[in-house]
Amino acid sequence: MDGTNDSTQGNFILLGFSDQPHLERILFVVILIAYLLTLVGNTTIILVSRLDFHLHTPMYFFLIHLSFLDLSFTTSSIPQLLYNLSGRDKTISYTGCAVQLFLFLGLGGVECLLLAVMAYDRFVAVCKPLYYMVIMNQCLCMALVSVAWGCGMANSLAMSPVTLLLPRCGHHLVDHFLCEMPALIRMACVNTAAIEGTVFVLAVVIVLSPLVFILVSYGYIMRVVLQIQSASGRQKAFSTCGSHLTVVSLFYGNIIYLYMQPGNSSSQGQGKFLTLFYNIITPLLNPLIYTLRNKEVKEALRRLLLGDRDVGKK
Repeated sequence: MDGTNDSTQGNFILLGFSDQPHLERILFVVILIAYLLTLVGNTTIILVSRLDFHLHTPMYFFLIHLSFLDLSFTTSSIPQLLYNLSGRDKTISYTGCAVQLFLFLGLGGVECLLLAVMAYDRFVAVCKPLYYMVIMNQCLCMALVSVAWGCGMANSLAMSPVTLLLPRCGHHLVDHFLCEMPALIRMACVNTAAIEGTVFVLAVVIVLSPLVFILVSYGYIMRVVLQIQSASGRQKAFSTCGSHLTVVSLFYGNIIYLYMQPGNSSSQGQGKFLTLFYNIITPLLNPLIYTLRNKEVKEALRRLLLGDRDVGKK
C-alpha cells in the first residue's frame, strides 16, 4: 500500500504476533482448538437451556444471552486471527476493521451490563426468594436484556467512528491482532488526550458502574448467606452464585487492565496476550464453569443425552 495514502483508502495490516514468528504456528493450533471448543461449549449451553423446560427460568434466560454474546464476541476476531496466523497475509480491509472494532466494543459493553443484570437476578434469588418469580417476570427480564444490548451497542456506535476517523498520516500498521481501540488510538498522528479522556469516562459508565453494582449486590447476598443457619442452605446459596462470580472475576480482571488506562501506557506485547485471553479463553471457560459448577445444567445434559420423556413437557 502506498504510504502517502491514508489507511481509510485501503487495507490495514495487523502485525499480531509477527514479531514472534516461531510462535505463530503453535498459536494457530492452540487458538483453533480453543475456538472450536468455544463454539461447541456455548452452543451446548444455549441448546440445553432452550430444550430442557426445567431450565426455563430467568437465570438461564440470561445465560443463553451470555453464551450467545461469547459466541459472537470471539467470532468477531478469532477467524481473522487464524487467517493471519496461517500465512504471510496479515491484511484486513478498512470495512473489516470497522466492523471488527464496532463488534468488539459493542459486545464487550453488552457483556459488562449483562453480568450486572445477572448479579441482580442472583440478588433477588437469594435475598427475596419468595418473590423471585414475581419480580423476575418475563417482561422485566426482556427489558433488562434490551437495555444491556441497547446501551452496549450505543457506546460502540459513539466510539467506533471517532476512533476510525482519527488522522493517521498514512500509517496502516496496527500493532495488534485485531482492530481494537487502544491499538488504533496509538496509530494517530495527533494529540489523542481528548479521546482518551472520553474513553475513560465511557469506560467508567460501561465498565466500572456495572462492576460497582455487582459488588454491592454480592455484598447484600453475602450478608443474607451468613445469616442462614444450616450449612446446606449456605452451600446452596454459594453454589447458586459461585459460577456467576467466577465469570465476573475472569471477565473484569482482564477488561479493567486493558481499557481503564491510556492507549500508550501499557506494554503492547503483554496487552496482546491479555486481549487474546479475554477474547478466546474467557468465552471457552464460561460454559465449563456453568456446567461443572451447576447441578441443574449437568442434570439437564443427562436428561437430554438419555432422552428422558419429560424433557420439553410442562
